[in-house]
Amino acid sequence: MGAPKKSSARVSEDHDELVRVPLQAILIADSFTTKFRPITLERPKVLLPLVNAPMINYTLTWLESAGVEEVFVFCCAHSKQVINYLEKSEWFNQPNFTVTTIESQNSVSAGDALRVIYERNVIHGDFVLVSGDTVSNMSLTQALLEHKERKKKDSNAVMTMVIKRSKTNPAIHQSRLGTDEIFMAIDPDTKQLLYYEDKADYSKGTLHLENSLLADNPSLSLHHDKQDCYIDICSPEVLSLFTDNFDYQHLRRHFVKGLLVDDIMGYKIFVHEICSDYAARIDNFRSYDTVSKDIIHRWTYPLVPDVMNFGNTTTKLERQGIYRASEISQSQSAVVGPFSVIGFGTKIGNNTKILNSVVGEGCKIGSNVHIEGCYIWDNVTIEDGCKLRYGIVCDGVTMKSGSALEPGVVLSFKVVVGKEFVVPTYSQVSLLQQPIEEDSDEELEYADSTSAITSTLDKSDGESDSELSDTHFNPASELGFGGVGYIWPKCEGGHEEEWRHSVAPITEDKILEAVKALEDELELILDGNTLPPSGELKPNSIDSDEDDNDDLRDDFDKEVEETFLRAVHENIQENHLTLEVNSLKLSYNKIAADCAGALFYAMMKYAVDMPHSSAERLTQNVQAVLAKWKKVLTSYLNDMDEQIEVILKFEEMCLESAKEYAPLFAQILHYMYNEDIIEEDAILSWEDEKKEADESDKVFVKQAQTFIQWLKEAPEEDEEE
Repeated sequence: MGAPKKSSARVSEDHDELVRVPLQAILIADSFTTKFRPITLERPKVLLPLVNAPMINYTLTWLESAGVEEVFVFCCAHSKQVINYLEKSEWFNQPNFTVTTIESQNSVSAGDALRVIYERNVIHGDFVLVSGDTVSNMSLTQALLEHKERKKKDSNAVMTMVIKRSKTNPAIHQSRLGTDEIFMAIDPDTKQLLYYEDKADYSKGTLHLENSLLADNPSLSLHHDKQDCYIDICSPEVLSLFTDNFDYQHLRRHFVKGLLVDDIMGYKIFVHEICSDYAARIDNFRSYDTVSKDIIHRWTYPLVPDVMNFGNTTTKLERQGIYRASEISQSQSAVVGPFSVIGFGTKIGNNTKILNSVVGEGCKIGSNVHIEGCYIWDNVTIEDGCKLRYGIVCDGVTMKSGSALEPGVVLSFKVVVGKEFVVPTYSQVSLLQQPIEEDSDEELEYADSTSAITSTLDKSDGESDSELSDTHFNPASELGFGGVGYIWPKCEGGHEEEWRHSVAPITEDKILEAVKALEDELELILDGNTLPPSGELKPNSIDSDEDDNDDLRDDFDKEVEETFLRAVHENIQENHLTLEVNSLKLSYNKIAADCAGALFYAMMKYAVDMPHSSAERLTQNVQAVLAKWKKVLTSYLNDMDEQIEVILKFEEMCLESAKEYAPLFAQILHYMYNEDIIEEDAILSWEDEKKEADESDKVFVKQAQTFIQWLKEAPEEDEEE
């Protein structure tokens, strides 16, 4: 095993004097994936616009704020575009923050990139390894400290991976970022990573661990509720390991898994979990949509549009989460809905509606246009009467009058959609014909089949667009009369993936299909010994049902709350929320009463977290939330036991987590009765159950006594009438 090269700037840890080494980072600007085609055939992913700035700006802004002083940006495909952008930007002129580009035309993987960087001998100590599509606001201080302290005690501790808790949809085994469900085994005491699997075989419904893994570790925690943030703190040895092992191509599938099974060298990987900080990688169109929404909802602060003002334009935040740049021309009859972004110089015509969408700079949007859930990039022309739902529209696209985009469509640069033409769902449209795929490895984007296209586009960034627009082909049968572009035929297996990796909401029929498959699977494998989604495994602890049930209950409630909040923030339809809760119900083997209690808690927690300055305002919050989501909640309140569970959950909140509700208990209970959420029989049964309880458990029964008495007397009054 070759020793890593060392710089004279470093000194031995045995010396009393320490020479300060600047904190360095390697930023890999290549995606090495086909998931963003056809767009990335013409422009590198790191330069694609994310809300109001190229992706790479978010990554560099975070690295600078986190204390990194020197960044090496590795470029391969479209390298000239990346280098030209950085040279023209402000990143080459920042004090105490140096950005250096490293170019290689022959690299086809992250492993190749790290081997090139090793040969350049530019890394002089521990470094941060990220890709140029990373969005984060986390502090690196604690992760770096943990890494250095471990390295002092154990020279084989070469890497620390950043992870965070993340909800996975149990029906489709996929996170909200569109990534596959990851299984990790972690030592709960040392935080050493012991097992990593991102390509589990779900058809078998089982996960296989080596006997030696359990025998060699007295305790370990098995997780499938963690998100890999793809932010790594690395020792210099990591670079030499890639150089010594040319079969290491993919960072996780080859390098991480290779180290975990290598018993000879004994290198170790550890994890650092973040909680309140934000970190995510944009790996596909689904994560592009999710991270964009997170930015707009300000989970990434200070990396938000009104703070990250690049160039000469400024963006202002208005009420209802609307962001507007300057010099916008908007008709008085046009409507821009909540959580939308409108770019500099854009013009919006009469009676046009823009909902939950991002519109870039210099766009011309006609009259009677309806845009929902879309990402419209720069200099796009949308003529009168067009309809766009949940799609991506790249720079320079023209949509002729009356044309439409069905959900999931991607229109690449300068495509023209013909008059009144409807682009079918999940279509990928480009001025370029679809390349012939010769390599099925999704990690190797720029194989021989696309090298000709890549080199052509890289020859002159200023000329490539005009050359493409002059391409001669007959598009009439592709995009209607006057249309220009090719609709790419779907590859084998593409139909199954298209709904997983688009900005369109996953359709109800797909979720129902996945839930049905999950239900069938559970009937086969559930035997009463299921493991908690995130639980600690110790010798002889598998049969500890009581502890496992506690973990399951806690995790289930958290999952339901996260699902509800996502439905609120992303305007998910009620029936889709019900389907997601149903899939959680199946996954955790819960009953309707559990769902009712968890949903009610999530709704009431959201209401109390909303701004309010008085008890009256808090009551209005509750009424608004319950009114909006009543259909979902009542779908789990079909019998008395489920309704009583909600009342008990409300009591618990009043005493513990949301004491502001305590004086309003009777008033809110009365409201739920009036709205047919809780029935009279459930309220009277709840009171009856409390008769033998301690006085301390009767607080809210006594508070509601006037209302309960009215319920008892109301039927008698009806009879007398």
